[in-house]
Amino acid sequence: MGAMEKKTKPLNDRPYDLEERTFLFAQEARNLVKTLPRTIENREDIRQLVRSSGSVGANYIEANESVSKKDFLLRIKTCRKEAKESAYWLRLLDCERSAALQAECCRLTTEARELMNIFGAILRKSE
Repeated sequence: MGAMEKKTKPLNDRPYDLEERTFLFAQEARNLVKTLPRTIENREDIRQLVRSSGSVGANYIEANESVSKKDFLLRIKTCRKEAKESAYWLRLLDCERSAALQAECCRLTTEARELMNIFGAILRKSE
């Protein structure tokens, strides 16, 4: 777990660039899943988390390249939805065997919720 701790940043040290922040979220989710026990339950939840966490940033990039306001809003809504889904999969992961894993799951869940709030604010200001 020591190597993972060096690769992650505390929440109060997050970049302002949302593309970079969403990239780091996906990267940190991937770092976490490399350390999880490979139970039957975790295998599927891990797949879902990897997909949803990566989709947050991919859709944000798409939003920034959108050709219309309608397309932009749709992509931002998808970002918010994928961040919410990531928080869900993080909650389901079996992290209880290690306090360090529990702490990292909790930290990433907080980050997913913060991303949801950011995308929600973007939606409110853009509509």
